[in-house]
Amino acid sequence: MLAVERISVSYGKVEAVRGVSLTVEAGRIVTVIGANGAGKTTLLNAVMGLLPSTGTVRFDGEALRTRRVDERVSAGLVLVPERRELFATMSVEDNLLLGGYRSPSRAVREESLQEVYGRFPRLRERRSQQAGTLSGGERQMLALGRALMSRPKLLLLDEPSLGLAPQIVRDSFRIIADLKSTGVSILL
Repeated sequence: MLAVERISVSYGKVEAVRGVSLTVEAGRIVTVIGANGAGKTTLLNAVMGLLPSTGTVRFDGEALRTRRVDERVSAGLVLVPERRELFATMSVEDNLLLGGYRSPSRAVREESLQEVYGRFPRLRERRSQQAGTLSGGERQMLALGRALMSRPKLLLLDEPSLGLAPQIVRDSFRIIADLKSTGVSILL
């Protein structure tokens, strides 16, 4: 599903990622492990097309070099960033609906929304609340729910447990394992 071949990323003269290669097969979870500052976030951002890089990234057999970020999302490649990057002054539901803005129809968006609410009942309870007022765990649910609204084939999850209470971390990883069982591939 995803093949990263000898990808490198530099910030000026500093090489943050050097010659990384990895593959993610359909229906699998692959993790990238490293110390703080090792380049994990940079790698995910480069795969998503948010940072310039050298090397090759292929998704579903297609080279992504010339594909814009929105085209990658439409193809099924979706990033949930470490900082979650929610729209704090918008409601939970509006944040979710933004995740499904490229859906082919209102019916598909509504179906996706109900699936997200089924997976995260707390978001349904908070649907009218501003995203900026949510707890850390609720924000993580919202960020993941927003990504799921686009019906991804492959999720790139950057530090999904960062700053969360142990019970929320367990719940998050249970949901990630459940996503794998539905056929979603994950690079964590």
